[in-house]
Amino acid sequence: MTPPDDHIEVFNRDVEANRGYLYTTNVGLSSRLATQNSVESIIAAGRFTGRGLVDVGCGDGHYSLQYWDVAQPRSLTGVDAAERAVQLANQRKGHRPVTFHVGDSHNLPFARDSFDVALLQAILHHDAHPEQTIKEAFRVAPEVVIHEPNGCNPGLKIIERLSAYHRAHAEKSYSHRRVRRWIERAGGEVVSCRFTGFVPMFCPDWVARAAKTLEPLIQGTPALRIAGCAVYTIVARRRPVVTESGVSNR
Repeated sequence: MTPPDDHIEVFNRDVEANRGYLYTTNVGLSSRLATQNSVESIIAAGRFTGRGLVDVGCGDGHYSLQYWDVAQPRSLTGVDAAERAVQLANQRKGHRPVTFHVGDSHNLPFARDSFDVALLQAILHHDAHPEQTIKEAFRVAPEVVIHEPNGCNPGLKIIERLSAYHRAHAEKSYSHRRVRRWIERAGGEVVSCRFTGFVPMFCPDWVARAAKTLEPLIQGTPALRIAGCAVYTIVARRRPVVTESGVSNR
């Protein structure tokens, strides 16, 4: 992720204290269910197999390595601003031909169209300049997958204000409509947007079980999913430009 500069050390300290980020190392039921939903939702978008993937904001590599193992991209490169997280990701990868680098999501160290698809997973809500991160993602890849906490969920907005953890990590979720506007200003267009999940992170097990029971109802009801689901996954592509000589993807 690329949070404000003064918050990057918060993520480095998390890795040192927990040998990974709390939400990926936490053994609580809610964390397991929520992270599993994120992985399944992103893989279900079907954009990685056989393609060159850059995971912008890869963190400790927890998710990246699952995408390599399950979705089978042609190549996978991870970038994150937190040095300790990148070190841990490189330790975790084993013999996989995956690379992890320290880098700034606002100024990625790659040429234009170096990848087929860029993943922005749970990075924008930490980012001081999220729109710039989206623009950079579209520079290095013609297709972008964005996975974020659902800023339309009123319960999440309350948690962001009351939770010391959320405040320390500069978390600020955004609605899918706002992210869509950023995508359009970056020269992209939304292909799909899917809302999933209902289990909140770090809640008691009984709350997690109850939320999981209600999850199919929330996801399956149009009147409930936008305000009730925990996360959304957006697939977007660079908008073609019509020139005198034809259509170009710039």
